[in-house]
Amino acid sequence: MTRNRTRRVAVTGVGIVSPYGGDVHDFFARTVAGESSIGWYRQPDASPDLAQPAAVCRGFDSERVLGRQLSSLTDRFAQLGIAAAFSAWRDAELAPAATIDNPFCVSWGTGIGGTLTIESGYVDYYKLGRTRASPLSVPMAMNSAAASQIAIALGLGGACLTYSVACASSTVAIGEAFRRIKAGETPIALAGGSEAPLSFSVMRAWEGMRVVAECTEPTASQACRPFHARRSGLVLAEGAAALILEDFEHASERGARIYCELAGFGQSCDHTHLVRPSAEGQSRALRAAMAEADLQAADVGYVNAHAAGTREGDAIEIASLKSVFGSHAADLLVSSTKSMHGHSLGAAGAVEALVAALAVHEDKVPPTANLDEVGEECQGVRHVVREGVANPGIRAAISNSFAFGGSNAVLAFRAVD
Repeated sequence: MTRNRTRRVAVTGVGIVSPYGGDVHDFFARTVAGESSIGWYRQPDASPDLAQPAAVCRGFDSERVLGRQLSSLTDRFAQLGIAAAFSAWRDAELAPAATIDNPFCVSWGTGIGGTLTIESGYVDYYKLGRTRASPLSVPMAMNSAAASQIAIALGLGGACLTYSVACASSTVAIGEAFRRIKAGETPIALAGGSEAPLSFSVMRAWEGMRVVAECTEPTASQACRPFHARRSGLVLAEGAAALILEDFEHASERGARIYCELAGFGQSCDHTHLVRPSAEGQSRALRAAMAEADLQAADVGYVNAHAAGTREGDAIEIASLKSVFGSHAADLLVSSTKSMHGHSLGAAGAVEALVAALAVHEDKVPPTANLDEVGEECQGVRHVVREGVANPGIRAAISNSFAFGGSNAVLAFRAVD
């Protein structure tokens, strides 16, 4: 690939493993319909009173999808990621890459990596009295395991990178892959993220921060209520999503289907507090993504918000949107699909980037579920509630990820003429 000019970047493949299953178009249709995948979850061997709302990939069979050998060598977060990557590769109708000397890269995100493997090791040592850890513990638990196994399985010979930036991890991974293609370093990148955080220690740790939803509703599906006047917190989820990003000329030459264009990526750091977000910091990332994509406020038809249902975070994100979009904010369609698929931490950005890309491709915008009373501090935008809406001719969509540590990452998708 030559490096003498800036290149356009197409989205030519999408893949997912979610609590709805592994069919990406079914996933999108069910989110547009406002269908929640959140249910009651009790960890194996845990007492009944520890059941709590969560979004679990209950139907995922790693041996069926990956085979017994690969499944036995990988933590669940990597299993979910590999499956999503395989799905995206097939969706893009790409030939096996291992047969050629290729510079195709993997760019992956995860916030906590193989936490289930780590916790299992503690159980073996402290509870079961075993004196030696499994020799697979390190290669299964390391954050880079998913990206490495994807590259091995698909034969991708370019850079193989893992980004761990809390809840912005996979958004950053997609954005950095986008930049590699723009710079001419590779014609194809497989980018996304995966997470399997439903371990005892992780779930208790998030509860300890007092940001997990207090489920007082009759069903767990109503626990996550972003932007609601009585929102009480987030709901943890597991899952994975992958995008195939491709140089436009490369995609056109091989006759690839193009879902949309990834046109902008913005990053910023709040540099103010480790866990308290900043509207000013978020606004910088939004403006950077829109500037790179050459978008004006009125060009953006939809924002998939980071909003997870926390008191402070949701309100600050609305403040940042109103700051950036000005008078257009009142007409700006906004929703948080975490209300339906939960918060998958480092994988959330990839899941929501996929939603934004498909919103542009399908001209449909999913809702925020359970939003029957918008909080006063969350007003000023056009919330999509109950069910999705058709939005013919949508030109651009934004996907926000705002993470602990003050790391903000924003992706901008454009329709293809």
